[in-house]
This record gives sequence, C-alpha cells and structure tokens, in this order.
Amino acid sequence: MDKPREECGVLGIYSQEPLDMAGLLHLGLLALQHRGQEAAGIAVSDGREFLVEKDLGLVNQVFTEERLSRLRLPEARLGLAHTRYSTTGSNLRFNAQPLTARTAHGVLAIAHNGNFTNAKPLRDRLLKEGATFQSTSDTEVMLLLLARLGHLPLPQAAAEAMKALEGGYAILLMDRKTVVALRDPHGVRPLAIGKLPHGYAFASEPPALELLGAQHIRDVRPGEVVWVEEGELKSHQALPPSPAPCAFEWIYFARPDSLLDGVEAYEARVRMGMELFREAPAEADMVVPVPDSGIGAAVGYARSSGLPLEYGLYKNPYAGRTFIQPTQELRDLKTRLKLSPTSAVKGKRVVLIDDSIVRGTTSRHIVAMLKEAGAVEVHFRVSSPPIRFPCYYGIDTAARKELIAAQKSVEEIRAYIGADSLAFLSEEGVKRAIGGPVCLACFNGRYPAGVPLEGEKLALETL
Repeated sequence: MDKPREECGVLGIYSQEPLDMAGLLHLGLLALQHRGQEAAGIAVSDGREFLVEKDLGLVNQVFTEERLSRLRLPEARLGLAHTRYSTTGSNLRFNAQPLTARTAHGVLAIAHNGNFTNAKPLRDRLLKEGATFQSTSDTEVMLLLLARLGHLPLPQAAAEAMKALEGGYAILLMDRKTVVALRDPHGVRPLAIGKLPHGYAFASEPPALELLGAQHIRDVRPGEVVWVEEGELKSHQALPPSPAPCAFEWIYFARPDSLLDGVEAYEARVRMGMELFREAPAEADMVVPVPDSGIGAAVGYARSSGLPLEYGLYKNPYAGRTFIQPTQELRDLKTRLKLSPTSAVKGKRVVLIDDSIVRGTTSRHIVAMLKEAGAVEVHFRVSSPPIRFPCYYGIDTAARKELIAAQKSVEEIRAYIGADSLAFLSEEGVKRAIGGPVCLACFNGRYPAGVPLEGEKLALETL
C-alpha cells in the first residue's frame, strides 16, 4: 500500500525472578509486528550467558520453535527484542537487531527505533579513531560511542552518548546486569514503561507490555534515561526536554489501542475525523473508510456529519505485504488483491476517508474501483495534511521527488486520483485532535531534531 513505511519496534524485560524470557519476548514482538516486517531479533541473558538469535523475516518466520529453544535459558532474567524496517542501512542480515558488541561493560546489546541525523559525521570520526564497524546501520554508531565510555556505568555512558547524538530515537540497551531505556530530547519516537510482578518491561507501545502482563505506568520522558538497579526503577534526565513526538504515531503508525504520551491513538483518530468534517464537509450519502488506516477518522467524520458509516471496501486479510513488483501492471493488481469495493457504494455519493496520501498511486486505484462499482461521486478526505517533506527520524516517507504533494497542488492531486473533491486536514486540526506538541516536519519541513547536511542525506539513506 502507498503509505509511509513502518519504523521499528523495541522491547526489553528486566526480572528479578527467572522467566521464559524468549517466549515472552516472542509474544511481545508479535504485538509490535506492525512497526517492522523485515527482520526480527531477540537477546537473552541469565547474568552469565548472553544469547542472540536474529534474521530476516516476520517474527513468526524468524522465531520457529527450534530457534526459540536455542534462547531458552532456565535462569534468564534479562531480554531485548527488535522488529525492523530499514530506514538506514540496507535490509541485510547483519543489520538485523539487536546489535551486540564486546565492550568494557561486557557484552552489550542495543535495539533502536529511529534515526541519528548526524550518523555520517560520527561514523567518520569513529573510523578515524580506529573503530571497526560490523554493520551498515546508524545504530552501531551509538554502540561504538558506548564502547568508548566503558569507564562509566552503563546508564551514565548512555547519558553521555546522548550528548553527541542528534535525531529522533528510542533505544534499549542491555548488558548482563540491567536494561537501560532512553529517548531523544524531543520524544520523537515512543517508548513506554510497564511494571511486572518482579521487574519492569519497556516497549515501543503499551499493548506489547499488556500482553506480557505488565502494567503500563508511564512513558520514558523526552531526554530521559531509565534503568533498573537492584529491582528498582531509576531515572536521570540526561538532556533538557523539548517535546515534539511524531504526529504520525497517532495518525497512522501506532496500534489503535495504544496510549502514547497520555493520548489514546484511537480517540485521537476519531477527533481527526471530526476536525476533518468541520474543515471540509461534503454533500454525500455515506462515509467509507480505507481499511484499516482510515477507520478511526471515518468514525469521527460519520459521527460529526450524521452520515452512515458503511463497509464500502473489503480488505483481504490474506494478501500479505505488497512488495515492489517488476511492472506497474503487477503493482496495480496487487492493490486490487488487497482491496475491493462492496455493493454498498452502488449509486451512492461516497466520502472516502484515509489517513494520508504519499505517492497517490493507491488512492487513484481505490477511487477508480469505487466508481467502477457504481459510486456516483467520490469525495476524498485525508486525516492528515499533505506530506511534502521526507522524515529523517525513522519513518520512510519516500524521497521528496516521489511525494505527490511536494510536486502538485491539492487540485492537481484531486485530478490525478480522479476524486470529485479532495481535502486534507490542517496542521491546526491535527494539533487539536492530538492535544499536545507534535512533530509536523513531514508536512511543513520544520524539523525539531535537525537534519543531515545536504551532502550527507544520501549517505544517511545508504549507510
């Protein structure tokens, strides 16, 4: 589907009592599978042994029962897990996470969601200082920064390393003693904390914590380092907070049952739909969501408009991911495999709700399918502003030349996708719906956490 691509999901557990760590992390990763489908990995430790398994593929493809059995330490008390979509570093097996290294802290593992915008100059500096890189991922930059801070306890080393890093990130670290969680000073990428009966867990989204039986107690604050020491949760504010969490977490990425920085994702999406009706009402007979991304906003639009919400598009649950196909014709057929119209739209004026338009290709096919099925009008409403700029903080929003809103006006986009009318939610509407400060850089080009230097953008994308 023509959407911003997933980022990554991270998960970590510290327990004072032995757990089936591999089994729990496997379950937790399944709750984060939507955040990345290219690679998955798990690291576990009992304080002595340190085991890692990772590979390319979906969580259940990587973690067969045979592979999980190799991770099952009877006395395991620590664990780290990651599911990956590659925004930097091509999708190669050695870039799968957690990444590990032997340092003065002993074996150290890292799981990272986001991007360091200054990865290239930091990498160049470390190479000049004699560092050896084992991957092409920007994540390894932090791992080697920590290796140079081995004289400090791991939480302090993490706080010091944060001073050198720019960008948006949520990171989990693990040695043989503890798990450390940290978040960039803008809190661009999410990271939640849960309380277990005998320990703590950390995850990109609370549903993964709840699946593990952990009670979601709060989020890691922007610029904060959190760790567990002798069973107690410790915290250090490493950098001054300047909150600007990614708006797309609420618009699209997070599971609808997630609570991020105190704001429920589903309710935020419903409010976006309500704001969208207030800003761009349409004369129509029904509201139809693009499943599953447009459902929350469609509920809000229908609620405010009084129009019925109809099941006008069927999503094939067995279609799987749409990988790039060798011809445009096959790509178009893949869209039809995933979505098809129902008879509900025949003879009706439809308000079609989706969360975003990136390249416009899928939107164009959906509009055409609805009209072929008998819809007399299709009024397209989008619960986010036009995406005009790339993201450098861990979401793959395509190169700017591929973003339709960076090349065309709203009217030109309407004509391209074949809709009878088209409207996007305003930035103010997004902010009202979320109810707090957010990063809107992909809409307005105002990046809160810096961007790579012009000559380094390609390098960052191809590390």
